[in-house]
Amino acid sequence: MRRSRERFWAKGMEQDKINAYMTLYTALVTIAKAAAPMIPFMAEEIYRNLVCSIDSSAPESVHLCDFPTVDAKKIDVQLEADMEAVLKTVVLGRACRNAANIKNRQPISTMFIKAPFVLGEFYQEIIEEELNVKNVVFTEDVRAFTTYTFKPQLKTVGPKYGKQLGGIKEKLSTIDGNAAMDELEAQGVLAFDVNGTEVRLSKEDLLIDVSQKEGYVTEADNTVTVVLDTNLTKELIEEGFVYEIISKIQTMRKDSNFEVMDRIVVYLSGNDTIAEVMQRNTEAICTKVLADAVLYENGGNAKEWNVNGQTVMIGVEKQTK
Repeated sequence: MRRSRERFWAKGMEQDKINAYMTLYTALVTIAKAAAPMIPFMAEEIYRNLVCSIDSSAPESVHLCDFPTVDAKKIDVQLEADMEAVLKTVVLGRACRNAANIKNRQPISTMFIKAPFVLGEFYQEIIEEELNVKNVVFTEDVRAFTTYTFKPQLKTVGPKYGKQLGGIKEKLSTIDGNAAMDELEAQGVLAFDVNGTEVRLSKEDLLIDVSQKEGYVTEADNTVTVVLDTNLTKELIEEGFVYEIISKIQTMRKDSNFEVMDRIVVYLSGNDTIAEVMQRNTEAICTKVLADAVLYENGGNAKEWNVNGQTVMIGVEKQTK
């Protein structure tokens, strides 16, 4: 639903909008029929609202309908695999944002992805939109942004190399993390000498952490590594302000019970920094919030907002014809 909002809200009744509504309608009716044995009353309500209200010849109850059958010809295995990859990537990307404490409304310049798959432009655009990232780059090596740190797993290393434990800790703290990980992946063990004793450590003997270069945040699972560039330029910071202003105005539209297509006037006062951002981005903001004008004064049931640490008064008023 969220991915299709722009299709639903398109002007007129172009074919893409009709396709979006018909797909949603078909999905809801089919789900109602499939879920009827488990949630009989809710499924009945959905079915009667969607079907009986417009089709007098349809069965009068969802429980009188045939159970949906699978049409294997409509299953797109590659599409499902690609979307699963998109979902995994987006989840890791959101984890990066959370770790860096950067809100999703703040645009990010680049995200690097190391994975056993490479997604096409269509799917890259979905990732960019979901994570508010300007560029998605697939790479086979993220070591320019990350390294590995190693510590001994005491419960396994202690019994084998008890007397050398201190030397092992010191050695692991000084090795090249990326080179050590390469050796571990290639040989299955990390081998080195401590005070004349050969030490051979497998993955089970090690506590391995991924550390990142300053300005970059990394998250990984067993197959995918995502690196987010958290360095923010002035342009990106201003764009983040624009998204925050739009969000506050949309919230005020909703709180004022305006209809989706109501045109409005925006009032803004009390903060020169926010006013300058608004002036430089008036067209983009007004297009998003359906505003015909911005007045730099108090009005429209103004309310105080915190926009990325800046306090500002914003008001909205429905435009009269």
